[in-house]
Amino acid sequence: MTTPGTTPLTTADLVGGWRRVGVREGMALIVHSSLSSLGRVEGGAAAVVAALREAVGPSGTVAAPTFTTGTVCDPVPGHTGAPTAATAELRAAVPLFRPDLPSGTGAVAEALRALPESLRSTHPQVSVAAVGAHAREVTGRRSLGFAVGRESPFGALHDLGGHVLLVGVGHNRNTFLHYAETFAPNRRLKLRRFPMAVQGERVWIEAPDVGDDNDTHFPVVGREFEEQAGIREVLVGAAPCRLVPVRGLIPFAVRRLTELLAADGSGAA
Repeated sequence: MTTPGTTPLTTADLVGGWRRVGVREGMALIVHSSLSSLGRVEGGAAAVVAALREAVGPSGTVAAPTFTTGTVCDPVPGHTGAPTAATAELRAAVPLFRPDLPSGTGAVAEALRALPESLRSTHPQVSVAAVGAHAREVTGRRSLGFAVGRESPFGALHDLGGHVLLVGVGHNRNTFLHYAETFAPNRRLKLRRFPMAVQGERVWIEAPDVGDDNDTHFPVVGREFEEQAGIREVLVGAAPCRLVPVRGLIPFAVRRLTELLAADGSGAA
């Protein structure tokens, strides 16, 4: 085994690491990751993706969030009513979503998105890229409202009995906790705003979604679930990694988020 911080990690080292974390052939994974947390990797993010694909094998699927919330968004969200000339100019400069639009969710996700065989879902702000046996099934779902809910790629991964692989990041990056919150009766809410082409016309769409957690409840819920489920942290290179089963996480997270939101009064009435 490579000692963290010395020789660069090879693809074989990474595959061995994913195996120790619990990744098996045939799994459907969504990966939330920090490339730098691993230490030096021979081949960089592309090698991480290659190792993940090798670990799940030809019957498995590897997905990653390829969000564009910082790119395809309203640059003047506080402005209501008819736009001024300056507001209209700023909004006109916002790109429409397209499959090759770079994401802002890290080097590993971007390396997966850039693969020629990669498929990508089409929500303008909250897309997911995937490769493997169930990539089309995962990326084929989209709901403009509650974009991380039942009719999203996250719903498809849930149906597949998928797993969340956290590589050097915490549950504050685990989008499946947002998915869980969509089922909470007192879920927090926000409004997404983005441009789309509808029948050849560029229009701005407003759609509801669950609100941001801002490290409030997700780290607590994630830690409690890991303790209950006996999930152990495994070092791959220098990165602490955990593998979380989605079907076990969701009912636990819905219950605990409902309780925590009720206790602090932050959810919807």
